[in-house]
Amino acid sequence: MLFTLKKIVGGLLLPLPLLLLLMAVGLLLLWFSRWQKSGKIFVSVAWIMLFSLSLQPIADSLLRPLEQRYPTYNQTDPVEFIVVLGGGYTWNPAWAPSSNLIGNSLPRVTEGVRQWRMHPGAKMIFTGAPALSNPVSNAEVAARVARSLGVPSADIIQLDQPRDTDDEALAVKQIVAQRPFLLVTSANHMPRAMTFFHHQGLMPIAAPANQMAIDSPLNWWEKALPAPLWLSHSERAVYERLGALWQSLNGKTAGDGMISQAAPLADKRE
Repeated sequence: MLFTLKKIVGGLLLPLPLLLLLMAVGLLLLWFSRWQKSGKIFVSVAWIMLFSLSLQPIADSLLRPLEQRYPTYNQTDPVEFIVVLGGGYTWNPAWAPSSNLIGNSLPRVTEGVRQWRMHPGAKMIFTGAPALSNPVSNAEVAARVARSLGVPSADIIQLDQPRDTDDEALAVKQIVAQRPFLLVTSANHMPRAMTFFHHQGLMPIAAPANQMAIDSPLNWWEKALPAPLWLSHSERAVYERLGALWQSLNGKTAGDGMISQAAPLADKRE
C-alpha cells in the first residue's frame, strides 16, 4: 500500500501533472468563483513554468549535474558481477526482444552487455519485479534482450522480486556480499542508486548509461522552441530530486565509512 501511495504521490508531483493541476485550479477559479485575479495567477504561473521546463537550456541545466556525478566506465579490471537495474518495460512476445524495453531500460541493458564484453567471465544480474498483471518480470525481459545480444544463459542471474532501487540493493547484497561489482543504471539515477547500495554496505562501481543532457551544439530554434523531449528531461531531474528527498527522509543514506571506501574506486576511474 505504501509503495503504491509513494508512486501516486510522486507521479502527481512531476512537472506535467502538477502544472496541469495548477492550471485546472486556475480555470475553476476563473469560471466558477469571484477570485478572478487568483485564477489568472494560477494559470499564468503554471503556463510559464511548463513553457520554461520544455526548453532545452533549462531542462538540461537541471539534468546535467546529476549525470556528471559519475563518468562513463571504461576500465577492464576484473569484476565478478555486472548489476543492471530495472526500468520501464512492457511485454509482447510478438515484438523484437528490445522493443519490450521502454524509456531508460534499453540503454541500461546495452551498456551492461558492453561491460560484459569488456569483462570476460562476469555474471550479469538483472533486477525488477513484474508490473501489475504482467506475466513476465522486468528482469526476465531484460535477460531476454541480453541473450538476444549474445550473452549466454549461464552468465545471467535474474532477481524477479525487487520493486524499487531499495529492494534491488537488498537483493543484490544476498549474491555479491562484499565483492566489488559494476552497477549499471541511468546516469541521472546513479547518484541515488549508489546511495542505496552504499547504505546496504555494498561496494558498487558506477557504470552509468543513458546520458541525456545534450552538450553538442544545437540550432538556435531547437533551444528556443519548447518540445516534449526537453520536458521529459526536466521530469527526470525533478523525479530524481524528489526520490533523493524521500531517500533522505527515510534515512537511506550512506555512512562516512562507505563513502570513504568508494572513493578510491572513483579516483581510479578518473
